[in-house]
Amino acid sequence: MSLTALKVQIVGGGIGGLTAALCLARDGHSVDVFEQMQDFQAIGAGIQLSPNASRVLHDLGLQDAITAQAFLPEATEFRHWQSGRVIAETPLGLAAVERFGAPYYHIHRGDLLQLLVAAARQQPRITLHTGARVTRVAQDKAGVSLQVGDIKHRAELMIGADGVHSVIRAALWGDEQPRFTGNVAWRALVPAERLPAGLIRPVSTVWWGPGKHFVHYYVRGGAFVNCVCVVEKLGWELESWTQPGDLAELKADFAGWHPDIQPLIDQAVPNSLFKWALYDRAPMSRWGKGLVSLLGDACHPTLPFMAQGAAMAIEDAAVLAGSLARRGSTVDNLQYYEALRRPRTAKIQRGSRHNATTFHLSGAGAWLRDRAAGIAGQRVMDGLYRYDALTAVGK
Repeated sequence: MSLTALKVQIVGGGIGGLTAALCLARDGHSVDVFEQMQDFQAIGAGIQLSPNASRVLHDLGLQDAITAQAFLPEATEFRHWQSGRVIAETPLGLAAVERFGAPYYHIHRGDLLQLLVAAARQQPRITLHTGARVTRVAQDKAGVSLQVGDIKHRAELMIGADGVHSVIRAALWGDEQPRFTGNVAWRALVPAERLPAGLIRPVSTVWWGPGKHFVHYYVRGGAFVNCVCVVEKLGWELESWTQPGDLAELKADFAGWHPDIQPLIDQAVPNSLFKWALYDRAPMSRWGKGLVSLLGDACHPTLPFMAQGAAMAIEDAAVLAGSLARRGSTVDNLQYYEALRRPRTAKIQRGSRHNATTFHLSGAGAWLRDRAAGIAGQRVMDGLYRYDALTAVGK
């Protein structure tokens, strides 16, 4: 419980914003969430919730709801793009719970969002505003304000959780110019019933190949296989999660890859196939000013090569709540939150950028990577998954 109950504005009703609202409301704060869409859209596909994220969600009382929607993988594995040889494998399932104190889930982004929305609607201290496009933000000594249409809303602090194209970040720091990585990502869902029995193991599989990689894992209790495929290519640089992709182009990109991959491409649900360009953004030296700060992709958008984008936003939410429970002014506590989070999130950003190169090596570079993959992978997992956002804040 925080020392002083605050009136908080959160701009952005995604996974990070809603998790933050739940953490803050539980601590006694009054929270208004402003989402510009008319409803909370279930866009996206599968995401991976590693133990550093799931322990926060469990602490919010969401374990049963997540278990009903998610899939528990038995392991994560890396395979050779052509031969199918297993390069490295790390156990998950019960082994992850024993090692890290919380489970590793695969879940559809939309399913996670909807259970967070349901929990927020049951919390009397949270008010959800949809169709709420923020056009102006301001702060003074008395607090903060934002404009939605003709209505000005005031509060005591504001959090921008409004994603990679954050209006709040732009209001604080101006527009940025991200760098195209030269990678284009595909995502698709495949009904498991359309695939040969036993083709897809109950694990998270990453196929490494020259200039590209292919990831697949089960979601929705095993009813669907989520696929994410990344290819180095130029000439198409649209950064959008909702741009439909062309199946023929995806097939051409992975022609000649292992036969187990081809049915996944062939059986992809057409309206689930999307394509987007991957842009990189350098870690920010500062996130907030005064009574306004940022959270999640608004301040540390991360390439998808460590499966930590959603996890970092969930961690942010717990650390933010813990920081606001400290003795001290709201401004000081927001600065404390940023000081705790910036080093870790910057490290994840840099690690994901590094993996963008490592995953796509060929020749001698690939041979050396494969030799080190098992030991290096476990070391990275330990550093990621043992982190406890619930106890990260000092008293």
